Formats: sequence, structure tokens, C-alpha cells
Amino acid sequence: MRRRPDSMLRWVARRLELRSFGLVPEHFDLAEGLRAALAVGAPLTLALASGLSVLGWSVFAAFWTCLCDAPAPDAVRRRMLGTFLGAGTAMAFAGSALAALWPMAGLLLGPILVFAVLLACGRIAYGGLIGTLLGVVAVVAVGFPQGLHLAGAQALAFLAGATWAFLLITLLWPIDALRPLVRASDAVIVRLLDMAESLVSLGEGPHRDGAWHSEHAEHRRTVRLAVERLRSLLDRYAVQTTGLAPHHQALATAETLFGALIALDQGFIEQVGAARERLAVARACRTALLAWMHDRAMPPGIAEPAALPWALRRLHALARGLRDDLCAGCTLAMAQAFAAPFPPAAPLPAAGGVLRARPLSRAAVQQALRQTAGLVAVYAAALTFGLGYPYWAAMAVVVVLQGGVRVTWARCLERILGSVLGGLFASALLLLGGAETVPLACLATLLAGVAIALRAVNYTVFVVFLTMLFVIVTAMLHPGEGIAAARMIDNVIGSLAALLAVFLLWPDFGASLPGRIAEGIAANRAYFDAVSAARPFAEIETVRRAAGLASIEAETALHDLGGLINRTSGAMAHAQGLGTLRMLAGTAAMAWHRRLGENRGV
Repeated sequence: MRRRPDSMLRWVARRLELRSFGLVPEHFDLAEGLRAALAVGAPLTLALASGLSVLGWSVFAAFWTCLCDAPAPDAVRRRMLGTFLGAGTAMAFAGSALAALWPMAGLLLGPILVFAVLLACGRIAYGGLIGTLLGVVAVVAVGFPQGLHLAGAQALAFLAGATWAFLLITLLWPIDALRPLVRASDAVIVRLLDMAESLVSLGEGPHRDGAWHSEHAEHRRTVRLAVERLRSLLDRYAVQTTGLAPHHQALATAETLFGALIALDQGFIEQVGAARERLAVARACRTALLAWMHDRAMPPGIAEPAALPWALRRLHALARGLRDDLCAGCTLAMAQAFAAPFPPAAPLPAAGGVLRARPLSRAAVQQALRQTAGLVAVYAAALTFGLGYPYWAAMAVVVVLQGGVRVTWARCLERILGSVLGGLFASALLLLGGAETVPLACLATLLAGVAIALRAVNYTVFVVFLTMLFVIVTAMLHPGEGIAAARMIDNVIGSLAALLAVFLLWPDFGASLPGRIAEGIAANRAYFDAVSAARPFAEIETVRRAAGLASIEAETALHDLGGLINRTSGAMAHAQGLGTLRMLAGTAAMAWHRRLGENRGV
């Protein structure tokens, strides 16, 4: 019962992920939120106490610097934060000073600065976040045209806020750089546990996935996505030499467990063997996963982990008493997953390689041009409709247009929904709070902390708190009428401009739904053929992963932007093909684990 609220959140996440909307409750980070609250609260207090509205730049610089603190080894994080601090200060000065040189200069300067920033950051591995945040600084600076002295004051305020946040993050309140890996590993484990519990709950009843439905194979999909998030995060830590072994071990263990659960899942679908044996294996897997979670949560050095060794003995004892080869093979694979050492890691790149310059790709140039076109459209809309805060619409373009059509479509919807909800909540709070500065300042500090704590959980929820923060701080430092309404309208216009740009310039819709289904079937058939041919284990793992990713692409394509059109044109006729994807994967997994069961006595 204690796990039920988290389980319900993951149930929602499984349905959102199918539609390209992320929800990862395990990534909530209270420590980062508290640190961000301090980072924002200190300069906000100073700005309100001194009455200097220019110090608002310190507030937002501190918040943006906290956002820039992405998961990576400490050395890489310091370089990324330092790069943002220096380049952001220069951008805050140059954008503001140059925009004041002649009327309407900002309309030309904003797109140029963003284009240059994105090209520069496109040459840095994992430089997308820095490029986005520097683009935000550029359009905001252009939105505040000032003479040299005031532009210099803005830049100094930005430098002060960013420096304060930099020192807080790296020196005064450091947080273990490996925490994101711990959370990502935990997310994989709980999703495996959800999959095992779903099999236990079936008992001897029929499996829902016996026929294809809109959430078909939801646990297989969500585990694969969690595994891939952990894998990509480990890639970001490639320059680190210590502390990664438990997470590589978790990844290897999870992959093996996942394969066994896929085979067992297909066994439940096809009613293979005795129901009591299938149920016993599912229960033993659930117990082993709970034991793994228990031992991982134990403080190091207190006592030797005892739960997982007990669960391993239980798995071995169960395997000896099973008559069905599939169930025995799944049980043995689970035991081997926990006992086997992880494979040796690939050679590490040279230190600092994450920020090393690389050739500029064609895709990066196209992305920069899309952003530029979106900004031109926004500034044209600002002139036409007289937007009060056009830089908010420009910010929306920069943060929404982060990839192809599918990503931009999902981000556009999330940004609009989050902005509207956040604007409505902020309006209500401003009405209730009136002009009382102290309660509003405390609320803004709280909102900054919650936003940072939730930034990796869900983008819509993050935008809700972000919008409330920006509206309330702007109302305190730059009072005006209709700030919340302007924020909502500007974000809608900016988000739609980003979507229009990605539709008109090099639109990439990917393969058609039938094409994705065909690719998925081919990938899953290659997995089945590799198992049938008794290929080496490493090769089978590679093709199994490719098959899983291809299946996700095909299933997600039914629910993205193109899927809305496909639904009206008879795309559900492809249900048989979508079901074939998972059936092939399950059949191949059963064949592999049945072989393990047949050889258990060898």
C-alpha cells in the first residue's frame, strides 16, 4: 500500500510516454530544489531591499545557472557552468547595448544572436542545453535595449547572480555528481518491478496483451525507455574514472532481467507450461527485485547486504524444482543477472572530451536556421499585435524548437498547457497576495526551488512553476497590468511559431506508420533469427535492443502528430502488424530462455 501512489504515477507515465510526453517521478531532486531556492532567494531579497530593478537580472541569472547544471562529472559541470557564466554575461551586455543603437534593432539582432549561439554550441558535445539557455539570455537582453552604462549594469547584475549560483553549486553546496545515475538506476529497477507485479497480478487469468490494444506491451516499452535513459546518462559520464561500476552493473543486470521478463510475459500470453510455475517465477522475480532495492538503499558500511543473496538462493532452489524449460530458463537467467559481473567498460576518452570542439553538422545548421525563422515570425507578430513582453514569446521559440516534428509538437503542447495553467495560478496568487512584497518574495523563492526539483520529472509541470515564478518576480520588480495574461499569450504565440518553423523548414516526419511497422517487424525478425541460429550472447543482446527500440518507434508513431491523421484514415488496420512486433520479440525471448532451461543440468 505504501508503494501505491508511486505506482499510480508510473501508470500515468506509461501512457504519457506512448505519446512522447515524459513523466519520471524518480527524478525529483529535493536537494537541488532547496539549493536553487537559496540561489534565487538571496539576489531577490537584495533586489527588493535595495529597490534596484536591475538586480532582477541577478535573480534570473541565478535561476538559469541552476538550470544549466546538467548531469555530468564534476569537472565537466564546472566547465559548462563557467562557459554559461562568461558567455551569458557577454550576451547580456551585447544584446542590450546593440539593440539600443537604432529603433527596431532588436528585431534583427535577436535572430542573429541566437543563430550564432546555436552554431557555436552545436560544435560542443552535449552543448544543446548551454545553447538553449544562452539563446534565452540573448532574446531577453535584446528585449531590454539600454545605453552602454545601463547595459553594463545589466551585465554586471547577470555576472553577480550567475557567479553566486556557480559558487553555490560547485563550492558552498556541492551535490554528489552521481546522484542522477542513482536515480536513473532506481527508475529502471522500479519499472522492472512494475512489470513483474503485473504478471503476479494476472494469476491464472488471461493476459491483456493476448490481442493488440492501444497500450499494448506497455511494461516492455517503459522498461526499454528507462534502460535507454540510464545508458545515455552513462555516456555523459564517460570521462569519469570512479564510481560508475555499480551503475554499469545495474544496466547489465537490468538488461538480462528484462529479457527474462519478456520471455515470461510471452509465456503468460501464450499460456505456456503450468500456470502455477509461471506465477512462481513471477513472484520470485518480484521478490528478488524488492531485495535488490532493499540492499541498494542500505547505507554503505553498516552491514553486509543480506536480502539479495537470500533471494538468489531462492531463485536457484526454484529453478531446480521447475518442470517447464521456459520457466526454468527464465529463473536461471534472473539468478545469473544478479550474480554475473558487468562487462568491462569501453576505453575512456580524454578528459574534457565532452566540451571538445567537433565538426558542425548539417542538422545543427538547419536547427539554427529554424530557430532564426521562428524568431522572425515572433517579432513580426509582436509588431502586428503589440505584444507587451515579446521576449517571452521569443524565449518560447528557443526552448520549444528542440528537434524534429515529433519532439517540437510534444514540447509545444506541454509549453502551452504549462503556461496557461501557470498564468492562471499566478493571477490568482497575485490577487490574493495583493502588493505584499514579503509573502510574494517567499512564494517566488519556493517556486524556484520546486521548478528546479521537478525539471527532470515532467516538462509541463516544470513550466507551470516556471511561469508562476517569472510572472510573480516580474510583477514585483517591473509592476504592470496584465503580466500573467501577457505571459500566457506570448508563450502560445512563441510555441506556435516554433511549430510552424519546424513544419516549413526541413520537416522530418520520419518514416510513415506502415514503414515504421515494417522496420519494427524486420528488427524483431532479426532478433528471432539470431536466437534461432544460436548467435553469441552479446550479438543477441544487441539485436534485442534494436528490436525493442524499433517497436517503440512504431507504437509511438500511432499516437504522435501524424497519428492524429492516421487515426482518421484507417491506421488502426495496422493493429495486426503492431501486435506482430511484440509477438516476434516474445517468441525469440522464449526460445532463448527455453534453451537455458534445457541446458540447466549440463
